[in-house]
Amino acid sequence: MSALSINKTKPNVEAVIWAADMAGTFVFAVEGAVSAMRGGLDLLGVMVVSFVAALGGGVIRDLLLGATPPNAIRDWRYPALTFAAGLLTFLFHSLAQPIPDMLVTVVDAAGLALFAVAGVEKALLFEIRPFVAMLMGTVTGVGGGVIRDILLARVPLVLRADIYATAAFFGALVVVVARRAGLPPGWAAFVGGVACFALRMMAVVFGWHLPQAAGW
Repeated sequence: MSALSINKTKPNVEAVIWAADMAGTFVFAVEGAVSAMRGGLDLLGVMVVSFVAALGGGVIRDLLLGATPPNAIRDWRYPALTFAAGLLTFLFHSLAQPIPDMLVTVVDAAGLALFAVAGVEKALLFEIRPFVAMLMGTVTGVGGGVIRDILLARVPLVLRADIYATAAFFGALVVVVARRAGLPPGWAAFVGGVACFALRMMAVVFGWHLPQAAGW
C-alpha cells in the first residue's frame, strides 16, 4: 500500500474507532448505571459505576498500546457522556418500571460488540500484530465490565457468562479477516460487530457455553 493510500485510510479508521468508542461508551454507561441501581447504590455510586463500566476497557487498551494519556482522560466528551448517560438512566429508572433482564443483556451485548470492534481497529491502527490486536479488542470489550462487577462485589460476568469474552474475540477476529479481505474499515467494523452481538445473543438464547471440567 502506498504512503498516499495509508494517509487516506488512517482518518477513516480513526473515525470508525471514535464512532464505535462513543457508541459503546454510551451503551455501557447505561448498562453500568442499571447494574449499580440493582445493587442498591445511591446516585454517586451509580455515576461511578457507570463511568468505570464505560471507560475501564478503553483505558486498559490505551495503556497497553502506549496511547497515553488514554482518550477517556484526554477527551472531555467521554466522561461527559458517561455522566450524562448515568444520570439520565437514574432519573428515568426512578419513574419507570424495572428494566427487564433480557433488555439489559441486549444492551450489554451491544456494548461488548462496539468496544470489541473499537479495540481491534485501534490496535491495527497502531500496527499491532493481528492476534494481539484481537486480544486488545477482547480486553476493550470486557475490561470495564470486570471492574464494574468487582465494585459491585460479584464474580465478573466474563468468568461466569456463556460465551462472553469468546464473542468479543470472535468479533475482533471477523474484523481482522474482513480487513485482510479488502473491506473498508467501516464495513469491517460493522460485520465484526454484528458477528460479536449475534454470537453473544445466541449463546444466551440457546445456553451455549465453553467446555467445563467433568466433575467440577
